Amino acid sequence: MARTELSEAPSLPALFAKAAVTARGRGGDLPDTRLARTGVTADPAQLAAYARVCGFGLTDVLPPTFPHVLAFPLQVALMSDRSFPLALVGLVHVRNRIDVLRPIDSGEALDLEVWAERFATHRAGATVDLCASVTAGGEEVWRGRSTYLARKATAPEGAPAADTDVAVGDLPEGTIRWRVPDDIGRRYGRVSGDVNPIHLSALTAKALGFKRAIAHGMWVKARALAALEGRLPPAAMSVDVGFRKPLFLPSTVTLATAPVRPDGWDLAVRNEKTGTEHLVGAVRPL
Repeated sequence: MARTELSEAPSLPALFAKAAVTARGRGGDLPDTRLARTGVTADPAQLAAYARVCGFGLTDVLPPTFPHVLAFPLQVALMSDRSFPLALVGLVHVRNRIDVLRPIDSGEALDLEVWAERFATHRAGATVDLCASVTAGGEEVWRGRSTYLARKATAPEGAPAADTDVAVGDLPEGTIRWRVPDDIGRRYGRVSGDVNPIHLSALTAKALGFKRAIAHGMWVKARALAALEGRLPPAAMSVDVGFRKPLFLPSTVTLATAPVRPDGWDLAVRNEKTGTEHLVGAVRPL
């Protein structure tokens, strides 16, 4: 497997532009490539803006979802390359699991590595997993797996079936209510770098087959975890979520939670009026 180390974070707007103009004619299998950066520290201004947009308090520990933001530019660089078989623009995030192996200090120097694996068939097309590992001082402290769906795409012959379901128990009606504004995609895009057009405006989303802009799945996940801040497992934990239906902007949603012994939670984010589930998830201690 080839490993390429980058000296700085790639420009996300440039990568999305590159992906748009090279979208046609892709195919084949996943590239046997890993991209990496070393000695990465969180930018305090970006971290503070991220916490505000997602609802986290400001502490000396990184929010559990923030390492995804650090690794995301490398993942986009991998997906925007011509060797990647699926067109980046229009990919839909359908599942995400993170493992926080220990609390990460906001000032720690981190080494990042990303790769793609598990090209799979899906009833609506094909999925691929983008994986990330974060280490500090040679010790893995965080890892993530994002499953993306390419509608109407075809996985290679013999590919496995996609695994996008997250099992949770019965959940009550939601007791926490959020009004999700129509600009949350642009606001989250500014702090995360995820400027996929499906999140930015109704006009750009319609060009890619959506009736309105949709919220970033990782914002919905982060917002749900922020609501549980102070009640999450204290040391190591996994957070596995499935993004079931797009959360169109603007919307009003509710968060339903149920404790799972010991120290875990099942949760769901639902449309307030229709009950449509946008996210279901399971938080478990490791």
